Amino acid sequence: MHRLVNALVRRGLAVEVVGLGDPASAPPGVAAVRAHPRQGRARRLRDALTMPWTAQGRVLVVLAPEMVPSAWLARSLRRRRLAVDVYEDYAKLAHDRPLGPAQRAAAVAVVRLATSLSARADLTSVADAHVPPARARRRLVVRNLPDLTTLPAPAAPEPQPRAVYIGDVRRSRGLVTMLTALELAPGWALDVVGPVAAADQPWLDEWRATSAAAPRLRLHGRLPPAQAWQVASGAWVGLSLLDQTPAFREAVPSKLYEYAAVGLPSLATPLPRVVELLRESGAGVVVDDATAAATEMRAFAADPTRLGGLRERALAWAASLAAGGSPYDDWAAHVARLVEE
Repeated sequence: MHRLVNALVRRGLAVEVVGLGDPASAPPGVAAVRAHPRQGRARRLRDALTMPWTAQGRVLVVLAPEMVPSAWLARSLRRRRLAVDVYEDYAKLAHDRPLGPAQRAAAVAVVRLATSLSARADLTSVADAHVPPARARRRLVVRNLPDLTTLPAPAAPEPQPRAVYIGDVRRSRGLVTMLTALELAPGWALDVVGPVAAADQPWLDEWRATSAAAPRLRLHGRLPPAQAWQVASGAWVGLSLLDQTPAFREAVPSKLYEYAAVGLPSLATPLPRVVELLRESGAGVVVDDATAAATEMRAFAADPTRLGGLRERALAWAASLAAGGSPYDDWAAHVARLVEE
């Protein structure tokens, strides 16, 4: 959301943000912010049904799939334009989450309806070519490249080895793997930025109460992008230890690009496209599991010059990506045309 809003503001458009979370965490430069606290499923359902009707803009930009049906009705009845951003394959993602049969069936039904309506929006942006809908009235691929305006300048690695993870915190995204690696890499610290999944919180609480490595873990919770990436400044490596799930198998985590842009080599599990990117760029190391990740971490601590070579290649790769221009500015230009139509 921050990347898209920043691009709209750069384009000179007035932006109203209606969503969940802390209003103080909204992107800078917006005209208005109305946000509700993140609460239970019932409140989220009510917000999904009502929020699109409260927005005042000429163009409704919707990111959450559960809000697409209501936004579609608001578009049709109030003669507005609708832009839907689809940043993941939600149908596959539903199968990654620890849902019961009834919850999973409901989630898949919502995703199917949202995908169908997204294809008929005035603008449908997707994070990658494989992300549905495959066909739409006006479909635009907006790759998950870094928004350099929210990232700090690369900083020299601190004396103490430190890894960082930024993103949703759950088992399928590497929670257990990275904490096990921390246990196996004495001398390393780990900063984790992002919300912890409710289903995994009890396990994490138990780990923190019993693991000898717990003092070397710092949990920061959810932070605005600019603050989140300040935590990464001075770290040695970024972690992307995702499981081999249907949703992740074809994906390229945006954090790989962002780690590179701030000078952090990635330690990443062998998802097919991740393997290809890191092999071509030299911006990180592929590791099969926690043991392999810890082995690399200990090797970096023993020979920091190896880390320096990976860091140089990561920065060079990030510079080559930035040379192609911002996909978010291209997207904002399409939204601006909707405003004028």
